[in-house]
Amino acid sequence: MEQTYMKEQPVWKLMARMSLPMVISMLVNSLYNIVDSFFVAQISEEAMTALSLVFPVQNVVNAVTIGFGIGINAVIAFHLGAQDQKKADEAAAQGTVLNLLHGVLLTVVCILIMPAFLRLFTADEAFVSLGLTYSRIVFSFSVVIALGLAFEKLFQAVGKMAVSMAAMLAGCICNIILDPVLIFGLGPFPEMGISGAALATGLGQVLTLGVYLAFYFRGALLPVRISLRGFSFRKEMCGRLYGIGIPAILNLALPSLLISALNSILAGYSQAYVLVLGVYYKLQTFLYLPANGIVQGMRPLIGYNYGAGEHRRVRSIYTATLGSAAVIMLAGTILCQVMPAPLMGLFTSSASTIQIGARALRIISIGFLPSALSVASSGALEGLGKGVPSLLISLCRYLLLIIPAAFGLSLLFGAEGVWHAFWITELAAAVFSLFIYRFSLQPGRGRVS
Repeated sequence: MEQTYMKEQPVWKLMARMSLPMVISMLVNSLYNIVDSFFVAQISEEAMTALSLVFPVQNVVNAVTIGFGIGINAVIAFHLGAQDQKKADEAAAQGTVLNLLHGVLLTVVCILIMPAFLRLFTADEAFVSLGLTYSRIVFSFSVVIALGLAFEKLFQAVGKMAVSMAAMLAGCICNIILDPVLIFGLGPFPEMGISGAALATGLGQVLTLGVYLAFYFRGALLPVRISLRGFSFRKEMCGRLYGIGIPAILNLALPSLLISALNSILAGYSQAYVLVLGVYYKLQTFLYLPANGIVQGMRPLIGYNYGAGEHRRVRSIYTATLGSAAVIMLAGTILCQVMPAPLMGLFTSSASTIQIGARALRIISIGFLPSALSVASSGALEGLGKGVPSLLISLCRYLLLIIPAAFGLSLLFGAEGVWHAFWITELAAAVFSLFIYRFSLQPGRGRVS
């Protein structure tokens, strides 16, 4: 199947073609996150806090399934660029089966650990009960999530971004419609409260998978095929998939570790600070998900051109990605500086919580613009098959710098010190990202083979 347009069309035109559908999808996904949290907040502030406590484990599920999907994406794109159709098909088949197995394992483990996990952060059984009710339903759909994300990365690897957009939009819109219906019991539906929010999320994911399967079985749209006839796991291909996928998983899982660590620090001051942190992570999806949409559009382009030996285009694609992400981050900075209180007011009516949250948004948003460099560099390195350098960037952003900084600054300035740790970390990580990206692209530093 001919994919040479990836190395022939002008870079900015290609970036628009590949990234714009994903940016639109991510904006709708961001809207879903906000709407979902908005409706949960209408149940009670306790329900919203419970959602914030469950979020880190939800993020782990996404991290494993998306991160391994990034490995599928990168390996397929590279082999297509190298004109090796057989290995591209092999990567598609093995990657999909492996992600299905990941989904089964995540379902069992996440449901089993949730009672103990929630009690790490609260002794209030009301929070625990709400969190368990929500999480048991959400995690029951982990297999659906895993399969949906495997197909997402298959379509993205071959440049079929419009299919990904259609599938993601269908799922998100379904969630948005079902949230009030199932939470509050509109029409013939019973009032389910926080259970309704969880079920709406799961049903949206089922619809997303259904859309991918419908397009896949049309056949002509996807130039790689999943064949289970004579299927067997090949050690070499598994090594390539996990070689990129494991660092990508860790990249995406690190925010869960960060949020859990910060929740431990903030809970010592007040549950209001835990709520504010949860709201911030919902709001920041409006920036980081669209930026991730640009990165998703970039990955197959940069991987294909790298596999084809087009190194000058690799540099141009990276520059275009960085510039686009910077524009998004600048817009987010302005928004959080100008109207932080109304943003917080979407999720709580408590005047004191809104005041705390508005101050937090103004401080944290100082680091948005420099974070564009980390986002672009980490995503580009994943697309190039350089998972370990990408992981090093994320380790700096989510573990090595911010957690010690948050702990130390909280001792000096109280809970507000945690907010300052964000922008200080982003500035330092931006410098490190530029260094590690340039170092990794030096000749002889390794590639997917």
